[in-house]
Amino acid sequence: MAGTVGPVLVVVLGILAIWYVAAVALNTPFQNQIYERANLADVPLTAHLANTLAQDRPVLPAPHQVAGEIWNTTVEKKITSKRSLIYHSGITLSSTLLGFVIGTGLGVLLAIGIVHSRVLDKSLMPWVISSQTIPILAIAPMIIVVLNAIGVSGLLPKAMISTYLAFFPVTVGMVKGLRSPEVLHMDLMHTYSATRLQTFLKLRLPYAVPYLFTSMKIGMAASLVGAIVGELPTGAVAGLGARLLAGSYYGQTVQIWSALIVAAFLAGALVALIGGFEKLTLKRMGMAR
Repeated sequence: MAGTVGPVLVVVLGILAIWYVAAVALNTPFQNQIYERANLADVPLTAHLANTLAQDRPVLPAPHQVAGEIWNTTVEKKITSKRSLIYHSGITLSSTLLGFVIGTGLGVLLAIGIVHSRVLDKSLMPWVISSQTIPILAIAPMIIVVLNAIGVSGLLPKAMISTYLAFFPVTVGMVKGLRSPEVLHMDLMHTYSATRLQTFLKLRLPYAVPYLFTSMKIGMAASLVGAIVGELPTGAVAGLGARLLAGSYYGQTVQIWSALIVAAFLAGALVALIGGFEKLTLKRMGMAR
């Protein structure tokens, strides 16, 4: 319990317990209706709990139902199958990574411009912040329609939505990082007659690396959300967003929850991958053990 495994395990068990209790509470009304139609009375508590947690279309699926659906749609299905969550995850992952790369590059460039130009700082930074006040569900259909009107379809429109969500944390994080060097160190660079480029490469950029990786973690998670949201207004037939749509159309709540859990694990894996690169990079730079 002194490490990380014990506390995490306790939290997971607590979440599962609350989940089961909520599933029983939310599914009981429909189960009672089934008993009434079948003229059943005085059903034992154990049988009632088992029936409540085994409904085909429950209001809230039980954890074991979601786990079974994930197993059936990953391990027991071919990767190329349209019913495989691995296949749909790959579709969503492609637009996520493309949007993340574009958003990160755009965020870094904007941050460099804002830090080195007072004009951009005063004029551009407020627009960068205000851009995130627009709900993504409102702007996503607009992006899809505009890009389709000029003949751009497929992967890129979804990636643009991911870019929209990813560039903001990277921009803000890099601006904070590039401005984080101490005044004493900046004065020392001026004493050495260092150019702006030399100051940037040898002082500002090393200071900003930890901020960059932190913002990239946030940007990666936001990119995945953007990719899923981008699949919703297009009526996509592939991707985790398409699985969510199909599940909502046909009342398949187990399918909806399985897609959500897989999306959460995918986001966690991507963030953990960035964390691994962060440790290696900071270790090479002598900033971490």
